[in-house]
Parts: sequence; structure tokens; C-alpha cells
Amino acid sequence: MAQWNQLQQLETRYLEQLYHLYSDSFPMELRQFLAPWIESQDWAYAANKESHATLVFHNLLGEIDQQYSRFLQENNVLYQHNLRRIKQHLQSKYLEKPMEIARIVARCLWEEQRLLQTATTAQQDGQVAHPTGTVVTEKQQILEHNLQDIRKRVQSLNLRVLDLESPGKVLEFEVNQAVGTLKISLIDLNGNSQAAATRQKMTQLEQMLSALDQLRRQIVTEMAGLLSAMDFVQKNLTDEELADWKRRQQIACIGGPPNICLDRLETWITSLAESQLQIRQQIKKLEELQQKVSYKGDPIIQHRPALEEKIVDLFRNLMKSAFVVERQPCMPMHPDRPLVIKTGVQFTTKVRLLVKFPELNYQLKIKVCIDKESGDVAAIRGSRKFNILGTNTKVMNMEESNNGSLSAEFKHLTLREQRCGNGGRTNSDASLIVTEELHLITFETEVYHQGLKIDLETHSLPVVVISNICQMPNAWASILWYNMLTNHPKNVNFFTKPPVGTWDQVAEVLSWQFSSTTKRGLTIEQLTTLAEKLLGPCVNYSGCQITWAKFCKENMAGKGFSFWVWLDNIIDLVKKYILALWNEGYIMGFISKERERAILSPKPPGTFLLRFSESSKEGGITFTWVEKDINGKTQIQSVEPYTKQQLNSMSFAEIIMGYKIMDATNILVSPLVYLYPEIPKEEAFGKYCRPEAQPDTEFPDPGCGECVSRNIVFSIVLF
Repeated sequence: MAQWNQLQQLETRYLEQLYHLYSDSFPMELRQFLAPWIESQDWAYAANKESHATLVFHNLLGEIDQQYSRFLQENNVLYQHNLRRIKQHLQSKYLEKPMEIARIVARCLWEEQRLLQTATTAQQDGQVAHPTGTVVTEKQQILEHNLQDIRKRVQSLNLRVLDLESPGKVLEFEVNQAVGTLKISLIDLNGNSQAAATRQKMTQLEQMLSALDQLRRQIVTEMAGLLSAMDFVQKNLTDEELADWKRRQQIACIGGPPNICLDRLETWITSLAESQLQIRQQIKKLEELQQKVSYKGDPIIQHRPALEEKIVDLFRNLMKSAFVVERQPCMPMHPDRPLVIKTGVQFTTKVRLLVKFPELNYQLKIKVCIDKESGDVAAIRGSRKFNILGTNTKVMNMEESNNGSLSAEFKHLTLREQRCGNGGRTNSDASLIVTEELHLITFETEVYHQGLKIDLETHSLPVVVISNICQMPNAWASILWYNMLTNHPKNVNFFTKPPVGTWDQVAEVLSWQFSSTTKRGLTIEQLTTLAEKLLGPCVNYSGCQITWAKFCKENMAGKGFSFWVWLDNIIDLVKKYILALWNEGYIMGFISKERERAILSPKPPGTFLLRFSESSKEGGITFTWVEKDINGKTQIQSVEPYTKQQLNSMSFAEIIMGYKIMDATNILVSPLVYLYPEIPKEEAFGKYCRPEAQPDTEFPDPGCGECVSRNIVFSIVLF
């Protein structure tokens, strides 16, 4: 099967990542229209050889013309317009630089292969699977059909119950019963003729009673069947659809594809709840009928209590399941890192009831607390305890939300640690560090509806509470590890014995850390470099296990810091200082020195690439270039990494554009000419430089050890 066809069969979460790969530089429509031809070309070779890139580019324009002709024959005006626009854009942008479009297409194909590999591995490893786009649609159609069938059956049953309780029929039955009783009592006074009339009347009464009994039994049987159908649909909604939404919410919290809206689930659950309340009213009507007319073997007497208990249980459980945390706790200043809360800093969260009953508007008062059920556990583990400050109660309403949902948003909550004699921690064994402690924020309320009192309670995903912002990296690592490896909603003891993860799981989450805050995730080559740093050299990293300690706590070989501390600082560096260059794909980033030398050595002098420093704990970026010595021998040179402190004073693009060194004749020259593979430096970085920042930056030969750029001092080393 063609690669593009395989991609269309992926789960929704992977399709979301696929959509992010494409932009105006290489539109998805073109990928769709020319899928077989695109996959048949060697784009990687074209990206490194201009003559071949030119040939492939002109062939691409020819394929577009052929596809345009097909659309012309089909009279597809929209596709004709789109294809004409795409061709004009490609010609204007890539006609003089075909290697660039080759590089873009090659990267997209690599990313597609990574998605397919990740999805295949996930299925083989037995991870929690999400239905594919096609299956989800089919399941939703079946679910909606079942809900529609329930509504029709409820309406039909309601009409039959109304017929059963028809005042005329009931009155006729009661009068005939009274008359029959009177005639029976007069048998002895009127002789055998009266006795015969009485027997005839009794026969009629028995027939009426038999018909009534049959009708009641039919209604009771149908009602029992309808409750079973409701039970089935409810389990589908709560155990599958809602559970799937909660898992996607977990994934979205750690940078995965955005979660879907709750509106459709709310519509389904509200529809089922309305049908359940209608059935409950019908059961009450049966009780009224029983009180008016009852007899030995009456099916209402036999089955009504069980039916009443069943429908009440269904409605209670549905209401409890429908109370959810729509938006997990998050500090507004750190929107990309939810579930990490700093004491004394406000955080927000939002709860929602997926049963949209207007009569409940402004009727439900929500109270917030923390660690409600884990007090004993906290004492055993020696965890800290906290109080929630701020507006910790709020009434649910339909006015604050844009879609009229019944919700309550808490915007002014803070946590304060309860102080004990030993700094807040109990005297028990405190085996976990504070960034491994997990806490639950609980929301509770009471519903009074149609004579029922229902206690509702839901809770957030486990949160990590920090007291200093420097604890954020390790706290976020805990959030990643927990939500990557479990969908257990409240396992606060998770880190007493943290499970291992596979490289496939870790690689996906690491890529999300970039794609969720930038426009670009990690390529397979970049992920392979990270795998080597974590696991050492290996032929195939798929399935390799990674411990929590290896990921976050143990120092890397030969380094004084852990893998995660190093990577998190690089993520911060990208977001704050080099985001535009990363989004353009100009930063190779993660590449081993062996691979770096291998791809640069064949290149002409002046070719350079950008990569992250492996030795800088705080996050650094450097560039490596090719040059020839006086004997014509190829040499690979690198500059000492630039850190956040240095990038605060001058942008990285300006540093690259102005970078110069002394050559052997003491003349200032720029060793940086082409960004790998062959992008002119000015084309790549010129647009990111301020006009006033264009004067050259002077640097001595790398061998001298020091260099000066304006007021910034850098040191340059070879490595």
C-alpha cells in the first residue's frame, strides 16, 4: 500500500500530527493529488544534488499540468483553481532554488515514515489504542443510531402507558368490578337466572382482566428491554467515549494533539439522561395504575420496584460520570505546562456537567479541596499537605461559557503548604522528592433533581506542587512520565515504584515537547541521536526500555547533569531565542559528531550547520563549518556554544551573519557561506537581522582562543 494511503488509516492523534507537517511551502493538496508520483522520486538525493533537483522540479511542474488537465476534463473548478495557485507559488519560490523544495519534500516524507513507524510500534506493544478516524465515525454513527432508537422506543412506550391508564378504561373496569360484586351478592335473592348473568359478567371481567394483564406484561417486558438497551449505550458512552476523551486529554496535557471538544459527548449524554427521566416518569405512572387496579399476579407489583431501582441507578451513574474536569489545573503564566502548580501562585481550572438541563442552571455549588482521599496515604509517604486559598466555591451556570454548557471556572485559586515541625513534611518516611509527590484536586457538589439527591465528585489529573520555579523542569518530567505510562486517574503512589517506558513512547513525547510550542517536531534522525544519548549505541532502539531514573535523575555518561535537565534547557532555548530559525527547519539540532563530520566533509568550504551543544547544561547552540587548511586538507571547525546569556544581547541570526575570523594572511573572512545543504547564508538569516545590526562582527582565528563581538566576549574552540 502506498505511504499516503497508509497515513489515511492512522488514528486521529497521528492524523493531527500529519496535518502539522504541511504548509504553503509544500501544500497538503499537492501531496494528495500527486501521492504515487511524489513517493516514487528520490527527494533525498535531489536535496543534495542541484542538477537532479532541477530535473525533479521540472518533472513536478509537468505532473501538476497533467493533473490540471484531468481536473479540467472532470470540470472540477475548485481543484483547477487550487492547482493553478499551487503551481504559480512553486514557480515563484523554487524555480531558482529547486534543492530547497526537494529538501522540504524529503523532510515531509521522513516525518510521514516516522508517524507510520510510531503508530505501528504502538499497536505491536499493546498500548492503549485509539480508534482510527474511520472506525470512530462508524462507532459514532452506531451510537447516534442507538440513541435515536432509544428516544423512539421511549416515545412509543409513553403512548402505550397512556393508553393503559386511560381514565375511561380504568373507570369501566372499576364500575364493572363493582357491579359484578353487587350481582354476586344478590344471587340468592333472584334465583338461577341471576346466577347465570353473574357468571357471564364474571367471564367478561376475567377476559378484561386477562387483556389488561397481557398489556401490562408487554409494557413491563418492553420497559425492561429498554433499560437494558440504555445500560448498553451508557457503558459505551462512559466506558469508551468518555474514557477515550479523558485519555486524549492526558495526551494533550503533555503536548500531544489537541483534545476534541466535549459538545458532542454532552449532546449524547444529555439525550440519554432525558430518556432515562422519561422512563422514570412512566414507571411512576405504572405505580399509580397499580394503586387503582391491582390483582393477584400483577406484573407491575412483581417488577416495578426492580425497574425503579434500575433506572435510578442508571441515572445516578450517568450524572456522576458526566461531571468532568474540562480544563486541568494550570498556572496562566505557564500554559504549556499544566498540572504543575507553584505555591502562592494563582492557577485556573474548569469543571463541566455534561448533562445540559436548564433547570440546573445556578443550582449546583461546587467546592474545591485537595488530597481529600489521600490523607492517610500522604501521612504514610511523608508527603506535604496543602490548603486551597482563594475563591474555592462557585455555582455552575450556563452564561459564562461560549456554548451554553453547565460549567464553573475557577480563576483565583492558590495553594499554601501546611507547616509542620519539619518544614511541612510529616515524620514518616519521605522517600519521594517533592517533584515526585502527586496530589489530587477534588471538586464536589450535590444535585437535587426530581426527588433524587445525587452526590457528584470528580478530580483533576495528579498535579505536582512546587515551591520554587527552579523545580519546574523535574516537576514537568514527572507529569510527562505519569501521563505517558498510565491512564489511571488517581494513582498518587505512582512514583514509589515508577514503571519503565519504551523508547517508542519516550520518543513520541519528546517530539511533542517541540511540536506543541513550535511548528516543528523532531525527525527520526534527531530522535535517534537522543536515543543514543539515553541508551548508548544500538542498531534498533524500538522497544528498548528506559527507566525513570535514567530519564530524569541519573547524570548522563561523562556529564554532571541528567538527560532531561539538558533537553529541557534546550527546549527553553528554542522557545525564547531561536524559535523562528527552528520553525524554518534551519537548525539540525541533535546530531552526533560522527554524523556531523560525515555529512559536512564532502561539502565545499563554508558549508555549515547548526546544532545544540552536548556539554552545556543550561542549553547552548553552536555552528560547525567546513574549511581547508593551507595544504588543502578538509577540516571541521566548531565555535564554542552560545548560551541564553549571550543570546540576550544579540540574536543568533545576527551572530551568524556577522561572524568572521582571521585567516592565515590575517584578513577577516566569514567561514560561514552556505547553510547545509546549500542554502546561502544571507537567504536563510538575512531577514531575521535588524538593519542596524548588519556591520560585520570581528572574530580572530579559532586557534587564538578568544573573540570579540561588539561588547560580547566569546571563546572559540575546535571540537
